[in-house]
Amino acid sequence: MQLNPILAVFGLGGTELLLILGVALLLFGGKKLPELAKGLGQGIREFKKATKAVTDEVQNTAEERPAQKILTDSQSQPAQTVSQSPNPAKA
Repeated sequence: MQLNPILAVFGLGGTELLLILGVALLLFGGKKLPELAKGLGQGIREFKKATKAVTDEVQNTAEERPAQKILTDSQSQPAQTVSQSPNPAKA
């Protein structure tokens, strides 16, 4: 018998899962459970979308940084010299 990996993470067996679902049915009722499941699914979907957007942004930033460094190194201007006046001030 092979355990579902999601259930194995929480250490839940079949009996525990049925007990949790039964308590949820008693608390929320049969008409409210589908609405709760739909809301939970939409929340998970939005979370995954936001996580993917952040991951993509970090990867894009990491890819742009080396290219910007190469450009700034090749475009750097030589150091400017400071000219001194021909008659320095006497102390």
